[in-house]
Amino acid sequence: MSPPYRPRLLGLITYLRGCLSIDTRSLAAFRIIAGVLIVVDICLRARNFTHFYTESGVVPQSVAREAAPIELSVYFLTTDPTLTALLFVVHAIVGMLLIVGYRTRLVTVVAFVFVVSLDLRNSLVLSYADVLFAWLLLWALFLPLGERWSVDAVHRPRSPKETITGIAPVLILGQMVTMYVVNGIHKSTSTLWTSGDAAVLVFGLDDMTFLLAEPLRSVPWLLEAGGLLWYYLLLSAWLLLLIRGRARTLLVSAFVAGHLSFAVTVRIGAFAFVAIAGLVLFYDASFWDDLDRVRKKRKHQLSQTVLHSLNRFGRTLCEALPTFRLRPWGETSGTQEIYLAVRKYVAAIMIVAAVLAVALAGADVGYDGPGSEIETAGSMFIGEQTEWSIFAPNPRTTDYYYVFAAVSADGSTHDLYNDRELSYDRPHEQLQKQYDTYRERFYMSNVAGADPPAAPERLAETLCETWDTDEQAELTTTELYQIGETIARETIDDHTARDRSSRLIYQHQCGTDGTGTVPEPSF
Repeated sequence: MSPPYRPRLLGLITYLRGCLSIDTRSLAAFRIIAGVLIVVDICLRARNFTHFYTESGVVPQSVAREAAPIELSVYFLTTDPTLTALLFVVHAIVGMLLIVGYRTRLVTVVAFVFVVSLDLRNSLVLSYADVLFAWLLLWALFLPLGERWSVDAVHRPRSPKETITGIAPVLILGQMVTMYVVNGIHKSTSTLWTSGDAAVLVFGLDDMTFLLAEPLRSVPWLLEAGGLLWYYLLLSAWLLLLIRGRARTLLVSAFVAGHLSFAVTVRIGAFAFVAIAGLVLFYDASFWDDLDRVRKKRKHQLSQTVLHSLNRFGRTLCEALPTFRLRPWGETSGTQEIYLAVRKYVAAIMIVAAVLAVALAGADVGYDGPGSEIETAGSMFIGEQTEWSIFAPNPRTTDYYYVFAAVSADGSTHDLYNDRELSYDRPHEQLQKQYDTYRERFYMSNVAGADPPAAPERLAETLCETWDTDEQAELTTTELYQIGETIARETIDDHTARDRSSRLIYQHQCGTDGTGTVPEPSF
């Protein structure tokens, strides 16, 4: 007879195994969202192509290489804008291939390389969304993203697996939980978060809030309640790894709802959608089964016919695409075993290389041999996973805007950044309008912090070079200022009552004979 505790132990192991597995439908949904994010991101970045990704812009490769700790980027292979644009096109095509799931394992590797390469090409415009997305793609390298809803699934001569278990699911699920719990722990050290004031102050930031944020400012009690709810959700994120079924669906959906609320209130880039992509992985079989039951109940004959026709059309297209398999299905079992063994070793090498690349991307390190790099990579891996300090421990309580004060040869003064006569007053009622794109705010934040030191210098040089001299006198001097407005609960709706301060970021003489004095701010 077996010991009485053995059935319970086996039951617990089976339960935990289910908690740490991923439904292949969730993997497919993650793959599709990730591919869409890649395509949308490259299209949005293309709006600032010349400004941020060419030698004539504010981040030439010399500045990019200084900002990037490692130079392992395909975008560093050329400085020609045409070839760089071609890389953008290839980047978008890779995202499209990921959406449809064609040669998914290879495409996922290429997608990871291109995503990290583009991040390294201009790290001055990055946010936590880019960091999280890179980590999720790294762990996704070792998951069968094409198991369902893909071209690969159509070509595969077997039924798709229901769930995926192993170390890779644990890593990618653990990545999301780590981010939430670490961020919650950081927030727990701040009385602003534990009291509920943090959300009220964050929604008072004009330079990064938009859409529904303004009407929500009039109901501070709702913001307090929402902020506290989000704070406690973060601290309870570890439950995502221990519960299953509809209970997990409710908890995951609460996180998704929170991120959707951020997407229409706080202009922080794609973070909400990247996080949702990671959260989708937690939806287990019960969620998809419930969704399927709802779909069947509401399915009409017409919609059923349309869906059947679309499915047949899509399957025909998938079958028409070549497979390019490296081995025929009819090989001997011995050859297959050798092939699979080699592939596993290659995958292991790729894991080490990818972890080193991502981990070392967070630090400026020298080379003292492979042992030193492995040790550095390990310490950076731990460091990266403990630095999820999004709005933590204390949220930012200062609104920022920028004034590029300049004087020309005829003595006239200008604000180059806001295209107006020189004034140190706020340029817009809503400060987020000062940025053409959300990535420009991240760029200006790094310029203000002189990270790297060459960034503000290159920006000032570009201002001098691009100044229109056909109708106006040449610039002689320019000074880059960051203006701060301190926010308190009493001044959230009245920016005129806020205390203002200025900080000179950089002073630049345009040419060798630069003359003229730029008026300083009076505060």
